[in-house]
Amino acid sequence: MPNPHLSILVVDDAKFSSAMIGRTLSQAGYQDLRFASSASEALKLLEDKPANVILADWLMPEIDGLELTARVRQLDEMTDHYSYVILLTGKEGENVLGEAFDRGVDDFISKAAMSEQLVPRIYAADRLCNTLQRLLQENHLLTQNIASLEQRNLVDSLTGLGNPRYLRQKLTDSLRQVESRGGALCYLLIGLLDAPKLRLQYGDTFYNELLHGVARRLQQLVRPLDVLTRLDDNHFGLITLLDDLHECSPSSFRRLHEGLNLKAFKTSEGFITLKAGIALVGLDTKALPLDVEELLDKANAMLPEAHASGRVTALRLPQP
Repeated sequence: MPNPHLSILVVDDAKFSSAMIGRTLSQAGYQDLRFASSASEALKLLEDKPANVILADWLMPEIDGLELTARVRQLDEMTDHYSYVILLTGKEGENVLGEAFDRGVDDFISKAAMSEQLVPRIYAADRLCNTLQRLLQENHLLTQNIASLEQRNLVDSLTGLGNPRYLRQKLTDSLRQVESRGGALCYLLIGLLDAPKLRLQYGDTFYNELLHGVARRLQQLVRPLDVLTRLDDNHFGLITLLDDLHECSPSSFRRLHEGLNLKAFKTSEGFITLKAGIALVGLDTKALPLDVEELLDKANAMLPEAHASGRVTALRLPQP
């Protein structure tokens, strides 16, 4: 049975198509329907009230479905919400659809088969939305509980990430794991180059909002078992364990670098673009024993070069 309270936003510049979709969904029992004739109008509606499912045409003037999806994800970053995005498309081919999935699209409906596919796909989206929203709520409560219990010890109260003490603890544990089990450790120091200027320009409230957004973006870009921490107002730290030292390379973290530098952050002051530098130190058993502070110092020394070059700077230990 359909959930009549599922919030659905239909985005299509063709009035006939929107009317047909609305009629089909209404007949299926959905009541919370909103319509936008452009992506810009849709974004304004979403800022007023999020939607569980966004059903949008891929090809629209000015802002197409892919760009709309990217901006929806930016809105989602600022709230504990996930918008399930379905694009209507006449495009075919694995390369085209693969690119769209990589950009954050959740599903597709072929225009040629929309009459058969529309309602079943919305049913499926409804089930997934319930699961996703529940997980987001549970994660939010967990973050609050952890922050309230341990914020003075191991957790950064603003972002819910680990703090510098937690980073040092996990680095120590990770070095022991590499020594006993093999593999490689990568430590990434992430610096926000223009952060002090933005804080001075917009104030502390905005800046805390921005840091929260950066933390959420990073959580989306890293692997589930990676250790992500906030070190101070301008720096984040990341620990990841890999099978081989050769994987500790700039190319392995290109998506992380691009995710911070090429996608703006939605804030109360509008869309803000950051310049983030990443210094990477990788090591395996041949570099051990190694002191945690020495490892941190090496990453700190490399960060200015990362800012200057606009690339991920990398160092593998032991050096040849």
